[in-house]
Amino acid sequence: MIKKLSLILLNLCCALSLCAQIQGSNIVVMVQPDHADWTYRVGETAKYSVSVLQSGVPLKQAIIDYEYGPVLYTGNKKTATLKDGTMKWEGKLNAPGFYTLKVTAKVNGKTYEGRSTVGFSPDKIVPAAQCPSDFDAFWSKALEEARKQDLDPTRRLLPDRSTKDANVYEVSYINESYGSRMYGILSVPTTPGKYPALLRVPGAGVRSYAGDTYTAPGKAIVLEIGIHGIPVTMEQGIYDNLQHGALNGYWETNLDDPYRNYYKRVVTGAVRAVDFIATLPEWDHNTLGVTGSSQGGFLSLATAALDKRVTFIGVVHDAMCDYESELKGVAGGWPHYFYKKDKVDAKKIEGARYYDGVNFARRINVPAWFSFGYNDEVVPPTSSYGLYNIYPGPKTLSVYPMTAHFWYQEQWDEWLAWTRQQLGTAE
Repeated sequence: MIKKLSLILLNLCCALSLCAQIQGSNIVVMVQPDHADWTYRVGETAKYSVSVLQSGVPLKQAIIDYEYGPVLYTGNKKTATLKDGTMKWEGKLNAPGFYTLKVTAKVNGKTYEGRSTVGFSPDKIVPAAQCPSDFDAFWSKALEEARKQDLDPTRRLLPDRSTKDANVYEVSYINESYGSRMYGILSVPTTPGKYPALLRVPGAGVRSYAGDTYTAPGKAIVLEIGIHGIPVTMEQGIYDNLQHGALNGYWETNLDDPYRNYYKRVVTGAVRAVDFIATLPEWDHNTLGVTGSSQGGFLSLATAALDKRVTFIGVVHDAMCDYESELKGVAGGWPHYFYKKDKVDAKKIEGARYYDGVNFARRINVPAWFSFGYNDEVVPPTSSYGLYNIYPGPKTLSVYPMTAHFWYQEQWDEWLAWTRQQLGTAE
């Protein structure tokens, strides 16, 4: 019996090992521009080399479909058979922006894709976002009303998540109205003392949070928050049900009414997180950074614009920026409120302006680190580069052209190093 069980376990381990070793694909579609940085000046021509590779060798008679043009507005589509598995292509733009060549190949019933989005004078991109005349008054009033509520903070130790360097807690605090709470995971160094702090704001979606014990172990306070006013330590199935039920499409709620927009509570809740950090006796009252990716990039901008205690921001793949460009046929940021819509409610345009990252960015002067990819179609580089161009404070730009709406390891490592440097925790 023992031998039989051992054999079963051995076979199971071997099966799991084999599954874990599946990586990549034998068929690869390569789309390569002739500039190493994927960047050109207006008036130049981008020259592409396209190849469909099988086992690293061009696949003869490969059939491809390809589309090309301004990012998200490619429009032009063609089909070709690549006799020797390769093709040359040229593209250009007559104004600052980004140009995409996307290629798909069908091999043995499966579809493979490659693409390259290159920039043309991206440093000249200007956002189309307009700012409401009462923008500052609107947000000043929103925060004033929220801060009438006592924070009433709670803290519950999570022993299984704590480490030798940090105690980890699930925390909550009142947001903009009585009973309306924000929840998060707080990491506090175990050694008594005063520490810098980092607020981590989330990307879109509904999920639990594990907390951050790795950015600056034992050297900084880190608060990671959720945005939906629900505990962040429940089973994932609960969040899945909310994602597909009550919170489905939350980012479009009351876009036409800035006073009832879903993100009004989210933004005040992020700023109230700074209020929460300020209550911690371990904070040094000197250094406080905010960082996030995608929706979290927007929330980093909003928080820093509305609270001068923020001393630096890390903005990655910043969503929710420059919606109005899409009214002019230029790719704006997620959630693409006005993308390819024939008729747009004027109230929605006006309402979106109160929640455009561009309008928050114009009001920030702290050091900022920006990073994004040219191949990102969730947050196209037109909106990210335009935002970077108008940012008035000290800024660093780190572009990873090939990445889409995800991180490369090197990008993550660079963000981590910069964040630690700003916190003063770099070794």
